[in-house]
Amino acid sequence: MEETELAAVARAQAGDSDAFRVLVERHGRSVFRLAFRMTGNEQDAEDIVQETFLRAYKQLNRYENRAGFGTWLYRIAANYSLDFLRSRKSKHNESGDEMLAAVASPSPGPERTLLSGQVQVCVEQALSELSQQERTAFVLRHYEGLSIEEISGALGLSGNAAKHSIFRAVQKLRKMLEPLVGAR
Repeated sequence: MEETELAAVARAQAGDSDAFRVLVERHGRSVFRLAFRMTGNEQDAEDIVQETFLRAYKQLNRYENRAGFGTWLYRIAANYSLDFLRSRKSKHNESGDEMLAAVASPSPGPERTLLSGQVQVCVEQALSELSQQERTAFVLRHYEGLSIEEISGALGLSGNAAKHSIFRAVQKLRKMLEPLVGAR
C-alpha cells in the first residue's frame, strides 16, 4: 500500500531516512525537470536537485503542511535555480547557451533534427531573456503544469502577481518568437 505524502513527511520529520527517500523518489523527477528548464543543462540540473533535497532535509522541521510538500520543494528548487543562474551569469557575464535538441520523432531525418534543434535554441534563448520571476512562473505553469495557487505558493507571490508574471512571459515570448512562427 502506498504511503500518503503527509505520513511520509511526518515520518521523515521524526528522523526516518527511508521516509525521506520515498519523498525524494516521489518528487525527484519533477524537481529535475524544473531545474533543467531553468538552467538548460543536465549536469547543472542534477546539482540543483541534489542541493534542493539537501536543503529540504536540513529544513524539514520548518515545513508546515499549509502547502503541499511538492510545492514547498518547488520553492526551494526555484530559489536555488535562480541563485545558481545569478552566480553563473556573473561568472560568465551571460546566460548559458548549452541546449539539448528536442526531437519529436523517434527517428527524425537530418533536416528535422536540424530544425528541431534550431527551434529549441530559439525557445531557450527567448526564455533566457525573460526576467527570472517570469521565467520561473512560465516554466512552472507551462512545462510543469502547476496551478496558479501552487505557483504563487512556490514563488511567494499573490495569485494575481503569479498570473501577471505568466501573462508577461507569454506576451514577451510571443513577440520574440514571432519571426520563427512567421517563417514556417
